[in-house]
Formats: sequence, C-alpha cells, structure tokens
Amino acid sequence: MAESKTKSSPEASGAVEATETQTVEAPQVSEAQANPEKFLKEFDWHNYEEGIEQVADSKLEEFEKLVSENFVDTLDDEVVEGTVITITDRDAIIDINAKSEGVISLNEFRYNPDLKVGDKVEVLIDVREDATGQLVLSHRKARVIKAWERVNNAHDTGEIVNGFVKCRTKGGMIVDVFGIEAFLPGSQIDVKPIRDYDAYVNKTMEFKVVKINHEFKNIVVSHKALIEADIEEQKKEIISQLEKGQVLEGVVKNITSYGVFIDLGGVDGLVHITDLSWSRINHPNEIVELDQTLNVVILDFDEDKSRIQLGLKQLSKHPWEALSEEVKIGDKVKGKVVVIADYGAFVEVAEGVEGLVHVSEMSWSTHLRSAQDFVSVGDEIDAQILTLDREDRKMSLGIKQLTPDPWTDITSKYPVGSKHTGIVRNFTNFGVFVELEEGIDGLIYISDLSWTKKIKHPSEFCNVGDNLDVVVLELDVDGRKLSLGHKQTTENPWDKYETEFALNSTHTAKIAEIVDKGATIEFNEDIVAFVPSRHLEKEDGSTLKKGEEAEFKIIEFNKEFKRVVASHTAVFREEEAKIVKQAVRKAEAQAAEAKPTLGDANDALQALKDKMDGKK
Repeated sequence: MAESKTKSSPEASGAVEATETQTVEAPQVSEAQANPEKFLKEFDWHNYEEGIEQVADSKLEEFEKLVSENFVDTLDDEVVEGTVITITDRDAIIDINAKSEGVISLNEFRYNPDLKVGDKVEVLIDVREDATGQLVLSHRKARVIKAWERVNNAHDTGEIVNGFVKCRTKGGMIVDVFGIEAFLPGSQIDVKPIRDYDAYVNKTMEFKVVKINHEFKNIVVSHKALIEADIEEQKKEIISQLEKGQVLEGVVKNITSYGVFIDLGGVDGLVHITDLSWSRINHPNEIVELDQTLNVVILDFDEDKSRIQLGLKQLSKHPWEALSEEVKIGDKVKGKVVVIADYGAFVEVAEGVEGLVHVSEMSWSTHLRSAQDFVSVGDEIDAQILTLDREDRKMSLGIKQLTPDPWTDITSKYPVGSKHTGIVRNFTNFGVFVELEEGIDGLIYISDLSWTKKIKHPSEFCNVGDNLDVVVLELDVDGRKLSLGHKQTTENPWDKYETEFALNSTHTAKIAEIVDKGATIEFNEDIVAFVPSRHLEKEDGSTLKKGEEAEFKIIEFNKEFKRVVASHTAVFREEEAKIVKQAVRKAEAQAAEAKPTLGDANDALQALKDKMDGKK
C-alpha cells in the first residue's frame, strides 16, 4: 500500500519527509516501539498534561529569540512608555510592546482631558494578568514614581521647579509639584512677612526643593530662597555704600513693641521706639503703619553692617531748639502727664519738651508719699518752672508752688496748747505722724499717746487712717516741725490716783499673777501694783497664792514712773504694833498703881519690846 502525504508525529524528535510514492514494505517501527524504556524516561509529561504538542527544541529557541527581540521585558517596579491604541468609555488600551496590551482606567487621566489615540504615556505594570488574563497598567503610579525621581533630582541639583498653590493649611500652603503635594511654610513664601495668604492660592509659582523626608514622604519647598539669592546681591551693593548720617528711603516691613523694621531695598534696619518721635509714645503704631514709605537717617551700624540703627525723629528739629526764648524760671505752664515714677512725674509742656515734677514738689506735706497719690498718666496739670537748663535740655517743675505755703500762718492756726483732730499717716518705732491738713504734719512721741498704757509700738494703739485728737506741744517754724500729744487731750488719771492710792492707804485686791521676786495685783484697769515676795507673808506665816484676796498697804507710789508697790504683811504688822503700844500703855498704868520693883518693870518692858520686834 502506498501513501501520497507525509505526517509529523508527536512521538518523533523531528519531522521526517517521505517520498510521495513508496514501495510497499514492511511497517516502520517508531522510537517508542523500538526503545520503550528510553521513550518513557525522556517523555515530557508536563506538556502532555497541559495539552501542548511536542515541539522541536530548535523551534522553541527560535521563538524565544523572536520574543526577546520584539517584546519588552517588564518589571513590576519599572516605568515604561506606552502608546494609546484605543479609548473606550471607561478605559484606555495601552500598547507597551509586551505580549499583550494593558488597560488603564480613564480616571487616571482626569488631569488630561485631551487624551487621544497615539499619545505616549508613562505606565507601570499593576497586575500582570487579572482573572481574564488581561495585563493591567497604572498611569497614576508611574506618574508618582517619575515625580519623585524629578523631585529628588531637583533637590540634589538645586533646579527651580514650578508648582501650583492648591490651598492654605496650618502654618503655610499646600503646593502641587509634579503631581505630588509639597508643603510651603509661611516663612518661606517671601522675604517679608505675609499678611494675606489667600492671595497666593491658585497661583503657579517657582520654587526650590529645600527638604525631603523619604521616610514620611514629605517635601518642603521655598519661594523665599529664590528671592534671597537676588536680594543678596542687592544687599551687598547697598551695604557697601552705607554711611552714618545718610538719609535713605525705606518701607515699613514690620512693627514691634520696641521699634520698627525698615526695608531699605534688601537690607533691613531698625528704628527704635525712642528714635521715632521726640515725644514719648506707647507703641510705634502711633507714628507709622505697615507698608508706609518714609525717609530715615542712618544713626549707626556694626562692623559688617548687618545691624543698622535708623532714626526718624532726627530728620526734624529738636523741640528744645524750637522752645521759645521767652520761657523762663518762675513761669506758670500747662502740660500733660506722660510718665509716672515713684520719685515723680514727667510732664510734657510742649511737643518733645518734658519737665520733672519731683514728688517733694507736689505737696507742701513733708510726709513721704508716691507720685501716684497726686497725678495719673494723661492728666492735664498746671505747674511752675523751678529750674531750666537749655543746654542739657532739662527742666524741673513744681505743683505745690501754685498754692499758698500753709506754714506761713502756722503760729496763728496751730498755737501751742491748741487742740485739733488729725489723720494718722505713718508709724515709726518712736511715734506717730499725724496730718492736720495738706502740708502740715506733726509727730506724737510714743510716750505721749497714753497716760496709763505701756506701749511698745504705735501700731498697738492706733491704725493708719484713724482720726486722732491731738494737742500742740511744741512748734518749730524755721524747722517746719510740730510736736503733738494725744494723752494731753484728757486729764492725767494719776493725779487722782495719787490721792486715792496715797502712801500707807489700805485696799482690798486679789493676787493676779505670781511673778519673779513677788506677785502683781490689779487695783483697776490702770494700776497694777507689785508685791515683793517678803510682803506676801500672812499672819500665820504662810504665803498668799494666786487668786487669794487680801488687804494690801501702799508702801510706794511714783506718779512719774507709774510705779506702785504694796504689802500684805505690813497690814497685820501695823495692827500688832498698835496692840503692843496699847498693852505697853496699860502695863505702865498698872505698874504705876502697883509700884512693882525695878526688876519686874524691866522684865515687862523687855517682853513688850520683843513682841514688837516680832520675836516669839
């Protein structure tokens, strides 16, 4: 039997051609039949299970070569360029020259509404094969990777990049750079302070990438860095031309409580608050405002001219130079209180011209007080010029000089012995200062406060602000001093006590306290008498105790030193003496009648004497 067409056998290692017509011969034996053991050993079971027909190795190698030459070998983290070949309602089909086309959702191209077939786009393999075997790509991820590459490169090289200011945030702005959100701090927007951040929103600006945090994927950009580079050149040129006394035009850049910063065209200078105006001001905003253009004079600067001190008031004539020559000592002037200190008040009598009213010139009173007791900041007051020094630009003023001196008629108003009522103003260890009227103070010594109380400090007797009745004791007109007394406004009770508690008078009282070397007794609220220990003995030989009531005899009374000494023992000793005297007289009478012997009489007299002496 003859065969007209050859066939390829999967069992054979290659295709074998046969002639179209062959002589009928014995059947051929395949390799599997000829050598079954070798066939089974080398058989590719994987291809058999997968349904893949056996292909010659040479053809497989040829196929792999064609694939490597015509298709890209893509990696998951590699960005490649693809071509849009089809756009559907939802997706874009991208050819990346791989084994199959990829799919990208149109949502990733929202920023590019003009996307069309044939456009070149950067993509990243997102999924090699989805459930349907489709290659899934990502344009968004590719943009992010490429953006980070560009940002890093810009940071390393200092390249200037464009960014779109999206919105405000705490402390600055959010800027879109290459599709990545970066942070623009408020201090990095401009060289001058920004007052309106919203003016920069939705603007495209140039930036420098100044910091990248790879761990947290944070980017910080600066617009100020670009400006500073230009300003630095201007600054060097301006600084090289600076001279003291030079007048320059500047713009108010910032206002603080201590001064004003002026932009001189890239160089900042400070006008201290004291150099803004010849008059005193509380805050610089009373004189200038932000962005105001004004002329200033250079007062000083350091060696490298990085700190420049400017002045504004120096451009106008000093107020003292404009002060009228007619103003002289003794003139009455009107002014405004601008500053108050403990020692006095500064009064502005003309713009930039001030005089000091010392606290001692505010009142005729010699009592030490504070300036706040007389005037307040902002008060309009009248004063008299006491001293005037135009060269040193100093002036002293007085307020009390506008009222009569109360000491001019002091002798008629407060003669010695006259009674008055004053106000307690101050204490010292030795007395109390009492004000009789504004400018008239007197001193009450501590010994003149009370007739009877022993006072260690005046605060035990009265308080500051109390009204106190006084009597003028002494008057020194030249020394402007008054000596006053309070106890003298009442009678001295010791005059009465001198009679009531006369020497040898007897009174009943209780032992109040047992003290060292004796005890005390209280006859009344003023008199506390002392009883020595040996005078506490009772008639039976015992000693008086605290709280015991007994009779006491006054054995000492000193009105000047308010000292009273009493004795209980003297009371019954006096009684004994009386009894003895009576017995002596009676014995003498009886003896005269009985006419006793001389020896008997002597014995009787000796016994009476011993009894009087207290002998048992």
